[in-house]
Amino acid sequence: MARKSTVLIAEDENTIAESLSFLMEKQGFEVGVAKDGECAIEMAVRDIPDILLLDIMMPGCDGFEVVRTLRGDNRTCAIPIIMLTARIREVDRRKGLELGVDDFVTKPFSTTDVVARVKALLPTEAG
Repeated sequence: MARKSTVLIAEDENTIAESLSFLMEKQGFEVGVAKDGECAIEMAVRDIPDILLLDIMMPGCDGFEVVRTLRGDNRTCAIPIIMLTARIREVDRRKGLELGVDDFVTKPFSTTDVVARVKALLPTEAG
């Protein structure tokens, strides 16, 4: 049997984290949840998820710092990252892209949109 693809959700708002977890598990993914940036980095390095759904605004270190850290580490530099954001100013999008973010989803988001974007970024053998 094939291994389930893993999704790490880094989101400090419980309702959003819970709804994303439910959605991803329903799609057959194994899910981990980090409530802050430091925890997201620790979990990504330890578990190497297939994809990361990352909120920009989090306590401790923000999403940009998480991306910077993960992209700078050989173990985690290739993890596809989708940033979740309520504020999609052009400066934030540009900063995210410069750091190596693969995609952006604006809150509030459509569940079908999130699923489609996750599946599009997963390696074919994992998806």
